[in-house]
Amino acid sequence: MALSSLSLSWVSTTISNKLDSRHSTDVPRCAAFTSCNGINACSREAPFNEESNLERRSLLLGVGLLAANRFSASSLHAEEVPANYKAFVDISDGYSYYYPLDWREFDFRGHDSAFKDRYLQLQNVRVSFIPTEKSDIHDLGPMEEVIPNLVKNVYAAPNQVATILEMQEKVVDGKNYYTVEFELTSANFSRVSFVTLAIGNGRFYTLNVGANERRWKRVRNKLKVVADSFKVLDI
Repeated sequence: MALSSLSLSWVSTTISNKLDSRHSTDVPRCAAFTSCNGINACSREAPFNEESNLERRSLLLGVGLLAANRFSASSLHAEEVPANYKAFVDISDGYSYYYPLDWREFDFRGHDSAFKDRYLQLQNVRVSFIPTEKSDIHDLGPMEEVIPNLVKNVYAAPNQVATILEMQEKVVDGKNYYTVEFELTSANFSRVSFVTLAIGNGRFYTLNVGANERRWKRVRNKLKVVADSFKVLDI
């Protein structure tokens, strides 16, 4: 289900001026983008509702199921989905990514799709998007300016210290992507995430996949596959 309207008023002046914020409502900051912002921010989210999310997904994707299956077979399967991963393809909203085979779908407020580890809820992936008039992620500015701005002013809560660990840029099928690995640290909790950003179909897409900092060394490579797999599809 698409996010039909979200406010960008809380984004810093540089990003706000570059994104199209014509459709704005009062949405909590943590719901608009894909940062979990630690325990405090997550507590502001609505409770997970897996049953309602599955019903929502059935309605959203039911009509396009055959098309999605054909796309998966002709494209994602041609690329050979890595072992122990599944491909999630949303034809109607124009994106796809891989997620670990044993993860389950759940409802994460303000996001279009989400999957989590069966036992560790903070180890998850989710995707959201907002409207924009821009046609490419480069239209927001160079990666070295855009990513630090978002990490420090959007993803990090006031009580968190943001540390950028790595940034990278890539081109896939003519589309540009920014990916950042960063850590958010507060007094009682630390989380590390990969965020992949892209623009297409008049939308600014954000994929966030992360885990508790204590588990990061064990799961980093596994979650990097998810971050690198994100693609924008033409719709």
